[in-house]
This record gives sequence, structure tokens and C-alpha cells, in this order.
Amino acid sequence: MNTPVHNLRLEAFTVAAYITAYEDAEALNACVAAIQTQTFAVAQILIVDNSEHPLVLTPCLQNNDTILIWSHPENLGIAGGLELAFNWADRQGYDFLWTFDQDSTPEPDCLARLLETYIHLVKQDCNPGIVAPAAIDSRTGQIVQPSRFLGDRFRGFQPSDPTISYECDAPITSGSLVQMRAARQIPPPDRNLFMDGIDLDYGLRLRKAGFQNFVVPAARMYHRFGTPLQIELFGWKRVFQCYSPLRYYYICRNQTYLELRHATGVYRFTCFLRRINYLALTICKILVLDPESKAHKINACLTGTYHGLIGKLGKCW
Repeated sequence: MNTPVHNLRLEAFTVAAYITAYEDAEALNACVAAIQTQTFAVAQILIVDNSEHPLVLTPCLQNNDTILIWSHPENLGIAGGLELAFNWADRQGYDFLWTFDQDSTPEPDCLARLLETYIHLVKQDCNPGIVAPAAIDSRTGQIVQPSRFLGDRFRGFQPSDPTISYECDAPITSGSLVQMRAARQIPPPDRNLFMDGIDLDYGLRLRKAGFQNFVVPAARMYHRFGTPLQIELFGWKRVFQCYSPLRYYYICRNQTYLELRHATGVYRFTCFLRRINYLALTICKILVLDPESKAHKINACLTGTYHGLIGKLGKCW
């Protein structure tokens, strides 16, 4: 994409979409349908299906030549699928790759709003690597906060004005519109992370390479996270997310590993203390709030934290 800044137009862009799929045909079909009904059309949709048995698209999509499905029953994870997708989009010469988990449904004007914001940012002498929509938890209605890295930890934050586009270190992977010129400057997502934390690592590496990542509140996407548990005590309301043992393992492992990896100097010590504190709080939450598989989930947290500390990555749970 070598178009002069003053001549940037929506119609000049080529966009491919990518979806990581796993064992949920209903969610996959809803995601594909939401992408195909965008007011700005994507050129192709690549699906990496990690399911043991291939998922089936609805009849109206099965013979659609704009949809590519690569079956990987060995399960490459989210990170492995993204690595394939970025390499594919680069070979195809696309300007942008729009990345999704299957549990997401963007609003019809989402992509157009992201591209319009990208043009506005470039004309303001910004250097966007990612522009992402506001991610809304489809079960609770809460807006999921993007992350900033604060020296020894990733932390979600609320911007001072949530109505205008704002910078962050890492929006969530799903819904992120990645500029392929920026993607070529850094290695693709690390497949050794397998799942969880891929967005934190990739977004921060783009920032360190000189690019900026933005969230666009006017662009909206609904996403299903863990199983929300809503607690109300003396008028105080809080939503806790409950996860499977598998997810707890990768959350604890990858965030421990990534925060230690990106921390420097004394921050490495404070990072270690924070990870132990996070582990203790998570175990307490499981004991008090989680309705099932407490022992299995606590073991997953302990093992994941230990593997994160020693740098043991890959598909190992």
C-alpha cells in the first residue's frame, strides 16, 4: 500500500479476515455471517479449524469461494493459527488482516469505522499498527478494557474519554485490524504461547517497533469470554470470570512468562511478587466462588505459574 497520505480512500484497501475455530460450529457460523455482512466487504476469509472433526458451515457458505478452511485436528491453538494467517496474508499481498476468535460478532459497520479511523490517524501523522473495536462482553454488556504494560505487569485501563479513539499497548486479538506493513516488521505471533496472552505479546512488540495501537469506541464487537459470575454484596456489584482448568493454566503460565520477559531491572523482582500475589488471589477466588472442579483448577494455576516462571512453553497441558 503505497498510496500518498492525502489520497487515502477506503476503496484503496484490501482486507482479509481470519478466524480461529474450535469445536463450536454455531459460533463459527455466526462469526462468518457477521463478517460477510460488513458494509465494507472483505476479500477473503481464512478459517483455521482446530477441531478434532471438521466443523460444518451452513449450506449457503459451503460453496463460497471467498472462504478458505484449513483443517488442523492436531490443534495449533490460537497462536499457531494466527502465525499461519499472517504468513498467508503477507503472501497474498493484503493491506490488512482482521483477526477473530470464533466467539465474536462485529456490528455491520465495524470494519468501515476501523478503516475510516485508520485513515484519520495516518493523516494526523500517527503510525497505527492495530486499530481495534470496543469489545463488549456479550453476556454482561461490559466493555473489555485493553491493556497497558506498566513496567512489571499488564493492566487493563479506562481512558479519560471513552468516546474517542485512544491508544493502548494491546487490544484483544479478536477484532484487531492489523496493518500488514507493520506486521512485516516483527515476527508473527509466537505459536509456543498456544492460547491466551498472544495479544499482550504481539501488541507490545508492535509498540516497541515504533507502531501505535488504537481502540475505536465507535466500532463495536460482541465477544464471549469465560463464564461470568455476578456477585452483589451490600450494594457492591462485581463480575468474576470463571474458566476451565485448561484456560486457567494458560492464563497463569503465559501472563507470568510474558510479564517477566518484558520486565527489566528491578521490575523483574516486583513482577515475580505480583505473579505470586495473583496466584494466591486466583486460588482464593476459585475456592470461594468457582462452583466446580476446584482442585483441578487450583492445580492448573499452580502448574501454569511454575511453567511461566521457568519458561516452559508450548502445548503442554
